[in-house]
Amino acid sequence: MALAELSTEQVLRRDIPWETYMSTKLISGTSLQLLRRYDHRSESHRAQLLDDCQAKRSKGQCCKWRNIKLKKPFTAIDDALIGLVKWLCEQLKKPSHPTRGVPTAINCLATLLKEPVVRSTFVQMDGIKLLIPLISPASTQQSIQLLYETCLCIWLLSYYEPAIEYLATSRTLPRLIDVVKSSTKEKVVRVIVSTLKNLLSKGTLGAQMVDLQLPQVVQSLKAQAWSDEDLLEALNCLEEGLKDNIKKLSSYDKYKQEVLLGHLDWTPVHKDPIFWRENITNFEENDFQILRVLITILDTSNDPRTLAVACFDLSQFIQHHPAGRIIVTDLKAKERAMKLMNHENAEVTKNALLCIQRLLLGAKYASFLQA
Repeated sequence: MALAELSTEQVLRRDIPWETYMSTKLISGTSLQLLRRYDHRSESHRAQLLDDCQAKRSKGQCCKWRNIKLKKPFTAIDDALIGLVKWLCEQLKKPSHPTRGVPTAINCLATLLKEPVVRSTFVQMDGIKLLIPLISPASTQQSIQLLYETCLCIWLLSYYEPAIEYLATSRTLPRLIDVVKSSTKEKVVRVIVSTLKNLLSKGTLGAQMVDLQLPQVVQSLKAQAWSDEDLLEALNCLEEGLKDNIKKLSSYDKYKQEVLLGHLDWTPVHKDPIFWRENITNFEENDFQILRVLITILDTSNDPRTLAVACFDLSQFIQHHPAGRIIVTDLKAKERAMKLMNHENAEVTKNALLCIQRLLLGAKYASFLQA
């Protein structure tokens, strides 16, 4: 059976190629022997193995098993895995081979990330950000396989809370959804849908999925002819979960998630005066957190649409909040908006000008300014 066609349970049961790691001198021959004696064994067998070694230690026959405790039974394995993860991350940053380096590293990670010590080490080394650029639509068989195994890594990480925190604040989710929208490869769609289903109930990720129009994507996927019954069931579960999230989200919650993601578009809420009147005090939460993020976007974003919408939203805040001019001025937004008045994009220039006008004229004359 090809690696790409393995089921979830079969992936988790895959054997780790320790011999390969020994041949590349990542682990020693002695470590390989210890790993093989310990790996894929029952808890009772592992405990007995440790007891036997404890008895041998007094005779000087088990020096490699020193300092072993039942709560952390095999330090040698952990050390070998940590060293391997560091090497794999280096391969993703600077591949030792131009075409095989990255695919080999991803293939290894797709097997190793089921191990807790590997997940924690990988996250601590900012490994997730090395995976994100690889999540993009693929066409050739080789690139499809790389995409599949990269998504498999994300799926394994979706069971690990510290990784989920990073996934929630990165571009992982938009990239997964972009891929699943256009992919016709069932194995790729299956692993992404399973990942999204895992993440749906985690923090703000459900709200982000709604903002990224995943409900419409799921409906489109359900209309296609898939042979995998598990995939169809996962799509149904994901659809129901998204419906529940939509019911729970207020318009401000959706707006907040859009701003925190840092990618703005002309969704109806931005130009809805009722939204601004009813939610203007919500912008005061956490010391004007959302307002501060909007202002930061003016400095950090390279997307013209995002910049234009951010300028417009700042002008809306100035217009609707009693102290809008003072607050926005104190947060140094004026200087940032003025720089954008010379932007090459007309949409950005127009909305930057609107923001400056409302800053200078104040709420009394704001109603005369048209967006």
